[in-house]
Amino acid sequence: MTDIIPSSEYGRLLLENRALIDVRAPIEFSKGAFSHSVNLPLMQDAERAKVGTCYKQHGQDAAIALGHDLVTGKVKQQRVDAWQAQLSQHPDSYLYCFRGGLRSKLSQQWIKEAGLNVPYIQGGYKAMRSFLIETIDTAPMHSNMLILSGITGSGKTELIHQRAESVDLEGLANHKGSSFGKNIEPQPTQINFENNLAVSLLKHQQQHHHYLLLEDESFLIGRSALPHQFYQSMQQANIILLDEPKDARLPRLLNDYVTDKLADYVSRMGEQAGFDAFSAYLTQSLQGIRKRLGGKQHQELQQLVNVALLVQQNQNDTSKHVDWINLLLEIYYDPMYQFQIEKKIDRVVFQGDRQAIHQWLDSRKTV
Repeated sequence: MTDIIPSSEYGRLLLENRALIDVRAPIEFSKGAFSHSVNLPLMQDAERAKVGTCYKQHGQDAAIALGHDLVTGKVKQQRVDAWQAQLSQHPDSYLYCFRGGLRSKLSQQWIKEAGLNVPYIQGGYKAMRSFLIETIDTAPMHSNMLILSGITGSGKTELIHQRAESVDLEGLANHKGSSFGKNIEPQPTQINFENNLAVSLLKHQQQHHHYLLLEDESFLIGRSALPHQFYQSMQQANIILLDEPKDARLPRLLNDYVTDKLADYVSRMGEQAGFDAFSAYLTQSLQGIRKRLGGKQHQELQQLVNVALLVQQNQNDTSKHVDWINLLLEIYYDPMYQFQIEKKIDRVVFQGDRQAIHQWLDSRKTV
């Protein structure tokens, strides 16, 4: 077994979802890592901080000596035991630190002294991160971008999930992309969003699709920002428009904004606390677009929300929520969509319902 995994293997190990041992400090891991990595640090945050201060004041040799003093005896054995436990479950793991330097080499040495061999990744997290950023920036060169657009509630995400040539940006951002798109689970850090996007693009390229199908998104998906160059490419790509009648959009939005959302809150918090949190979510979502709505329209919508919540709580009936959702479409979402699509109508190459779009995409898989 080789002791070092070269940079030429980055793509392979990411595509394989290779189990990775991240020996950086927890504070480094929390800012960004890889979805298939586990944080088993050589040094905890406080230990790393002391070594860093020593390095600045007294140089590398003194810092290394301090590191050995801090991580010794029982502490060292605990770190080695944690690595051994992980390797017993995933014997084909690789390890990495920030730059593939001292921490990687020392961890590898201690593991070897315990009777196991594990390669470390050349260049560490920093080099792999650079590889992933380059993957995002060069993605448009590998396959033609195609943007799926459609009015709010038309079911764009459902169609995205049905197409093998797609990448689900909202799924990666853990946000549905609208004012009411916030999920209970927090969004990933910006770095993790970018890392996961890059891995998804690598997997897409591996399958040699002619198109890279993406949902029409703003620069920000909740708090997750699309990488600038990638977003600019999206703004120049051809568009297909999904048509959906309003009588199909309303029940879909009722399910997204109310039924599923409330079920999530209740499953995590219990009946009453979940309902209270759900009610606060609706109010906060409306508050987020108050300036765009204007005070009068915001107040009208909030009153309809309050009535719907009261009926729901007293009668277990969600149908009144359709009233405010319908008004929200009429005064906010639909006019905004029409304004935005008119600015890019020259990029539209096809328009149709769900079945027509599937047929159009299928007919062009090798075009």
